[in-house]
Amino acid sequence: MGDASLFAARYGPVALVAGASEGLGAAFAGALAARGLDLVLLARRSGPLEATAASLRKDHGVQVHTCALDLASDNVVPALQSLGLRHEFGLIVYNAAYAPVGPMLEQDPACLLRAVDVNVRGPLLVLRTLLPSMKRREHGGVVLMSSLAGSQGTPRVATYAATKAFNTVLGEGLWKELRAHGLDVVVSCAGAIATPGYAQASSDAKRPAPGTLPPAAVAHETLRALGKGPRITPGWLNKIAGFIIGRLLPRRWAVAVMAASTKSLT
Repeated sequence: MGDASLFAARYGPVALVAGASEGLGAAFAGALAARGLDLVLLARRSGPLEATAASLRKDHGVQVHTCALDLASDNVVPALQSLGLRHEFGLIVYNAAYAPVGPMLEQDPACLLRAVDVNVRGPLLVLRTLLPSMKRREHGGVVLMSSLAGSQGTPRVATYAATKAFNTVLGEGLWKELRAHGLDVVVSCAGAIATPGYAQASSDAKRPAPGTLPPAAVAHETLRALGKGPRITPGWLNKIAGFIIGRLLPRRWAVAVMAASTKSLT
């Protein structure tokens, strides 16, 4: 069996990708389709979601189902239960995220709560709803997208960074809890990614942050890390930066470094 066949046997037959309409989520979907997995794609906007699904069906010949779902809404659990009854999920990729940018005290409280709903409540409900059946089958995997921003306080995206710290710690705990049941978990602590959302948020998009990676590279390196440990930082420059900021610098210096990297976000 080739690598793609082994991957499909381990994490198939169907992968769920949350936050899949464009950017990194679409890159994950493409990488999984190339490995022969059928897909269920979740996102809030149905138009881009359907366009991504149509492209994947054409390029890879896999089955792709879509569900336009706001992961901050009250009907998340019933929608997930319905999907779980119709599909045998072997892999869950939680990529959905909401990132209010700017000083926290200038943010609408509703935006701050939406970040908590999408970035914290969302993965909790998705995993709690869908993992029990994967545990019974004793094979499968989970990918949680976190961020280097969540390794310390990060000004201008303080709430987003705090939610990503939650995902990192959650994923590391689940890695230990679930490995005895045949399930692999990896948390991807990514640096800047060249997505449409990043281009919109950066006032200096022509000069991306050092270590910025294309979405396909992040998806590839993250999926390759499944089964090898609880945490991955894609990109050698980001690995070095994460080690220096997270392990070597005093905490207040680390926060100052991150402040310098986010000052152009709007």
